[in-house]
Amino acid sequence: MINASLQHFCNRIVAAGTLGLEDVRELNRTILPEGLTCREEADMLFGLDRAMPDADEAFGEWLIASVVDFAVWGERPTGHIDADTAHWLAASLGCGRGPTVTGARIAVEVVREAETNDPALIAFALKANRARVGAEDEVEEILSYAVAA
Repeated sequence: MINASLQHFCNRIVAAGTLGLEDVRELNRTILPEGLTCREEADMLFGLDRAMPDADEAFGEWLIASVVDFAVWGERPTGHIDADTAHWLAASLGCGRGPTVTGARIAVEVVREAETNDPALIAFALKANRARVGAEDEVEEILSYAVAA
């Protein structure tokens, strides 16, 4: 179930048309002080990332760290990205149009952090980051995880 204050926060940010550093601090300290607790919260924030392409860089960094923590260490099996989690991440981050820059980075960081990854997430991370200019190092690193698996 989505935190009502998170819904209110996202509505307020979209209405204001700006997401600054103070908003990120509020999100971290007040709205989600324990981090993400469910996929629906992550999905809502993926939508906010799409809606606010000019958000403060701190939002992207916070979102990446929060999703990695939730997907890798909060979901079961802990430390492993199974098929269900991989498909959820790929579908939610891709949103039918392909991931945002932050979404592509989330996929890479999840692959890096997890002990094992379902091939669907590795494939998604590769495809998402091949499209990004300057992501050659990430693509090489993802390929090394795929070979090691």
